[in-house]
Amino acid sequence: MFRPAITRPLLARPLASSPLRACLSTATPLLNKPAIATPSIGQLPKDSQSKFDANLAAFREKQAAQQEAARKEAAEAAAAARAAASTGQPDAAAEGPDIKTGGVFSKLLHGSSEAQQDTFQIQESFSKVLARGKYVHELVFHRIRPDKLDEYIELIGNEYPRIAGDKNAGVKLVGSWATEIGEGDTFVHIWEYNGYAGYHDTLRYLEGQQSTQKYKKEVRKYLQSRSNSLAQEFSFWPTTQPRNLGGVFELRSYTLHPGNLLEWETHWRRGLVARQSQGMEGVGAWFTQIGGLNEVHYLWQFGDLRGRQVLREKSWQAEGWADTVHKTIPLIAKMQSKIILPLPWSPVK
Repeated sequence: MFRPAITRPLLARPLASSPLRACLSTATPLLNKPAIATPSIGQLPKDSQSKFDANLAAFREKQAAQQEAARKEAAEAAAAARAAASTGQPDAAAEGPDIKTGGVFSKLLHGSSEAQQDTFQIQESFSKVLARGKYVHELVFHRIRPDKLDEYIELIGNEYPRIAGDKNAGVKLVGSWATEIGEGDTFVHIWEYNGYAGYHDTLRYLEGQQSTQKYKKEVRKYLQSRSNSLAQEFSFWPTTQPRNLGGVFELRSYTLHPGNLLEWETHWRRGLVARQSQGMEGVGAWFTQIGGLNEVHYLWQFGDLRGRQVLREKSWQAEGWADTVHKTIPLIAKMQSKIILPLPWSPVK
């Protein structure tokens, strides 16, 4: 499903000043650091679901407070813009197109009242899909030789946190996970860049470090295969901020028939509301632009597999969910699901 990557951007991440650079050129474990074990469902506590529920409630309370603060800030900015407009001074919105507030799409689509009515749904979908277009996400899939799992986890466990912590790299690590159910010995990593320009900047910065080539040579010893895709997030489902709720994750991947992304987005925007009304917790949703095309990836989080079953069954009680399924099934050419577990350094876990 995922095309092999032409470039290997995430395999070039060591920091130039790292004291562990010499260790990266060999497969020898760090002497003073215990090995990181591959996570498994068997390691989940018996009360995983109740702990997850409590953590989720606390996270949502914090998130609501942040959203309220953001709304107040936006209202103040809008009031300032109106005041500037009333005095004839140009405001920030007039200086360039702003997709979030209509901007370029409003100018293209606004015409007669009839034209506005006919194109309303198109405008709504496009502006929603592109609203958070400032970010580019890279989804990386590494399939590892079974006899090299420990070495791989140790290598990545040193490398990725350093990249994420290097302000000069200009990239954020959303998370790192190991596959528990699905394609065995496969690891999933998701990175967030500041657009395509930021993607280039990050690669140039990392490629300029001597330790990059050492890292590339080392990781190749462990790989069976690798692939990556560049994607953007759906605006109706922005990628979550770092959090530690516990439990398990499900990565659901869909390959759509070409030309159906806009229709898919329209239906799923409503479907997500239905699922959230029943307590399902989303991490993020992305549609690919480079790599495997016509692909959509959704990442969910649950307390455990039983909790997943309960919430998915409850979804059918939500208004609009059955309609979402009915209208999106014909759009799908292929689909698959992975149960994945976070690695210790993952910001989202």
